[in-house]
Amino acid sequence: MELLDVDKYWSLIEEKLNTWLETSVQHIPNLIVAIIFIIFFSIFVSIVGKILRNVLRKAFESKETADLIAGILKTCLMIAGIFVALDFVGLKGTVTSLLAGAGIIGLAIGFAFQDMSENLIAGVAMGIRKPFKIGDVVEADGVFGSVQAINLRNTLVETFSGQLEIIPNKILFRNILTNYSVKGERRVEVPVSISYADDPDHAANIIVEALNKCDFVIKKEETNVFAKGFGDSAVDLVTWFWIDYPGEPGFMVARHEAIALIKKTLEEADILIPFPIRTIDFAAKGGKELGEVLNSDVSFQKEQR
Repeated sequence: MELLDVDKYWSLIEEKLNTWLETSVQHIPNLIVAIIFIIFFSIFVSIVGKILRNVLRKAFESKETADLIAGILKTCLMIAGIFVALDFVGLKGTVTSLLAGAGIIGLAIGFAFQDMSENLIAGVAMGIRKPFKIGDVVEADGVFGSVQAINLRNTLVETFSGQLEIIPNKILFRNILTNYSVKGERRVEVPVSISYADDPDHAANIIVEALNKCDFVIKKEETNVFAKGFGDSAVDLVTWFWIDYPGEPGFMVARHEAIALIKKTLEEADILIPFPIRTIDFAAKGGKELGEVLNSDVSFQKEQR
């Protein structure tokens, strides 16, 4: 058996090591430049990050949203600087591999945390659009209350029954959202009925006149009463007027005072708010009273005898 030529293999190893050493020495200036670039670029990114965070905190209601966007932008800048530094050293292949790996990892994370990512993106989008702010009265997906906090993944709403509801941001972003505070006013509707013996126009005039004397009623020229239809026992009307919202005395108090005032006004004008009434007719076309029907039946029986 022929012995291995150790000198031959050692010379090959030595030649390879020398090649690596020469290449490393040649890249030392580039390495130094890359390190200096990373140091100065890190300082630059830190300054830009602070400026972005301050600007975004003024632009967004949620500080968490502002900090998240500032952090993402800062990270993107830092990654770009690292890639430039690697290019200085001559590691273009490494840059390409890192980009491909980052894309694959990002895709995997997106699938694994799809729900969380959707809420996060919706929170950022709402931070940009600003459909509501803290303190606004909103209604969405069956939740009606005042916004207490806006986070990256959810929004905290306190209902008027005193409960705290946590709504995922994707629900607010996808579904219909009603903001009762954005216009600063709200219309109150009060249904009322009057008897068929009373005049709807007269009832409407006195109700409008009475409501417009209330301090909480705004846009008095739009206070009105309309006939809604014919009920079983009465003519149905609908009253509406405008109030400041949110404001004083508040929606529930304003509606209560309006209902009490309408009742008092109609009573003073001798206009009846009727109870349910049932009229019983004892003939095919109606109009016959019970006594008349009974007398007719007795007369018919006597004739038969």
